Amino acid sequence: MKVRRSWFRASAVGVLLCAGLWAQTPAPMSLAAAQQIALRNHPRIASAALVAQAGAFATREVRSAYYPTLSGNVTGVGSEHNSTLSAGAITTSSIFNRAATGVTANQLLTDFGRTASLEQSAKLRNASQNQNVSNTRAQVLIEVQQAYYQALASESVLKVAQATLDLRRLTLRQVSALAQGALRSTLDVSFAQVNVSQSELDLYRAENDARASHARLSAAIGYERDQPFSLTDEALPSPLDPNIEALIGQALNERPDLAALRLNRDALDRFADAEKKLRNPTLVAAAVAGVAPVRDDRLAETYSAAGVNLNIPVLNGGLFKARREEAESRAAAASKDIQDLTVQVARDVRVAWLDANDAFQRLDVTARLVAQANEALRLAQTRYENALGSIVELSQAQLNQTSAEIAAGSAKYEYLSRRAALSFAMGILR
Repeated sequence: MKVRRSWFRASAVGVLLCAGLWAQTPAPMSLAAAQQIALRNHPRIASAALVAQAGAFATREVRSAYYPTLSGNVTGVGSEHNSTLSAGAITTSSIFNRAATGVTANQLLTDFGRTASLEQSAKLRNASQNQNVSNTRAQVLIEVQQAYYQALASESVLKVAQATLDLRRLTLRQVSALAQGALRSTLDVSFAQVNVSQSELDLYRAENDARASHARLSAAIGYERDQPFSLTDEALPSPLDPNIEALIGQALNERPDLAALRLNRDALDRFADAEKKLRNPTLVAAAVAGVAPVRDDRLAETYSAAGVNLNIPVLNGGLFKARREEAESRAAAASKDIQDLTVQVARDVRVAWLDANDAFQRLDVTARLVAQANEALRLAQTRYENALGSIVELSQAQLNQTSAEIAAGSAKYEYLSRRAALSFAMGILR
């Protein structure tokens, strides 16, 4: 009875442990799903979007100059009897004891296009910031893609390392059995044990690399903590377009960072135009009205007035000229920045295409390498079993087969990663 109870308890514990492990098994995640999660959750994208939103408010701030301003005033004054303001002003004004309330309204009639230029500059800056949002999205997407492919590559290496360890453990058991029958020397057993230990070290390293790649993928998606993933494999994309110049032309039209620089240059041009219009007059209309319940007898109980004022700048120590020249210099510098980035974009596309083409060519070579290594391992195994080959020959064949499997798996995901880098360089990641 005690044996049955113990067996039942052990079975129950085993079932619970299996259920817990099954519950912890992560759901499959594709690259597209990882990218969608990153676009929703990544704080860098949210930050760029908020900066662009702030730029939209800046446009409204500039546009507010078109609308009238209305302010209320409550004033109480105690003054010296029969005194006037004299020092500090050309005109004099009498001051009286009073307590009054009123409103003041101002309306810009025209500044001869300065506010219009400032508004256009603000709109262009906001459009540039929106392009920065697209560029940030592209940066996050390329990070997710490369982290995803790196995780797949590390998982393929882990599978190869596990399979290699299993094979070498099998070889060690076979060699040990042959050594017990005096058919192999203890030296062969020692070589097999060394190979197993080396495979164990390789497996530990592969497990660590796989966990590290998953941690990098979690961070690329935007998670603060490491998340478990069950990644789905990705198919190879269509062949490369051999026309590099066409790809460069597409990149020059599609790159969001280049578009952002162009819009920023246009915004600086419009701002320089606005600074040039500082020398123009400004025409403003103003109106005031109010009541003074506590006042000097010489003052009326109510007051109101309206008028216009034309402000014509004459001399300001060269301030307006310096501001205009500063704005024009910044606009010229922005044009040079566009030229510099254009050269960089063309270089990035060429280099990315060459890297992707090189990785594509290695796919066929590594596939042949795996086939050749498998055949060499089969022959070495046969020779060793027939006492025609040494344990060193067999170990070298196993090592070559492992290296070929790793190279083949790495070549595929390196090609996918290089294609993603090419898409980023072309500006088509959105």
